[in-house]
Amino acid sequence: MAFDPNFVFNREYRGKVKGLVLDWSGTTADAYVVAPAVVFVEVFKNQGVEIAMNEARGPMGLRKDLHIKALTEDQEIRERWKGVHGKYPDQGDVDTMFADFVPLQLDCLRKYTALLPGVAEVIQRLQAQGIKIGSSTGFTRPMVDILEEEAAKQGYKPDASVAGDEVINGARPKPFMVYKNLDMMDVSPIQSVVKVDDTVSGIGEALEAGCWGVGVSLYSNYMNVDTPEQGAQMPADEIARRNDKTKEILQKAGAHYVIDSLADIEAVIDDVNARLARGEKP
Repeated sequence: MAFDPNFVFNREYRGKVKGLVLDWSGTTADAYVVAPAVVFVEVFKNQGVEIAMNEARGPMGLRKDLHIKALTEDQEIRERWKGVHGKYPDQGDVDTMFADFVPLQLDCLRKYTALLPGVAEVIQRLQAQGIKIGSSTGFTRPMVDILEEEAAKQGYKPDASVAGDEVINGARPKPFMVYKNLDMMDVSPIQSVVKVDDTVSGIGEALEAGCWGVGVSLYSNYMNVDTPEQGAQMPADEIARRNDKTKEILQKAGAHYVIDSLADIEAVIDDVNARLARGEKP
């Protein structure tokens, strides 16, 4: 049959999900993302500037030095800083606080490494099916080493991991941590990949990468719970209210799916597989 230039033929992936890339705090471990938040509060306090936990949480998901910089760009925090120091914070102040942040985070991180309910079990089931598990994060490599060591004791061993300081242009929502994970795991095409995160910047990372983005809400940064103990004591209707609000934030960020927990991911994968089989793309 002669070629007809009026028709264009597209190559479509009709296979199944091959890989997941998971965030750490609020997604696989550290309920309510307490570990980094408490340290951001502390490093500002060390400079004589008080910030609240909910303020510290604002840019969560960014690489930690960029998170500190984003906090110094918040107008209310900037005015507080000027009231103490007589000037607005600059890059030198960011560098000083990040240098303070690193040892403080390393010192307390092991206290916040408990896996979220059902995480180890669901990941083991997925890996047994041949699905590769990667991870991306705003933490630096020495911090990720601690997370991986403690997670392994609890039954979670990702096939690959990329820290925020291991990609030159790794700041979320840029997609390069996802891409580096896929290279390490030999997973392609991008349509076969699911990125799971509890933050807006993490969902943005999925969308920029071109893969499926799944938000997890129940233990998210946006729940604004200061400790796991506080969460355990909070009335069920209040948890539900905050969870609904968090889901709305993640949906508005563009997540293809929003679920309570990574423990619920298998139903999502089944649905993505059905969509891929129909020729759909993220």
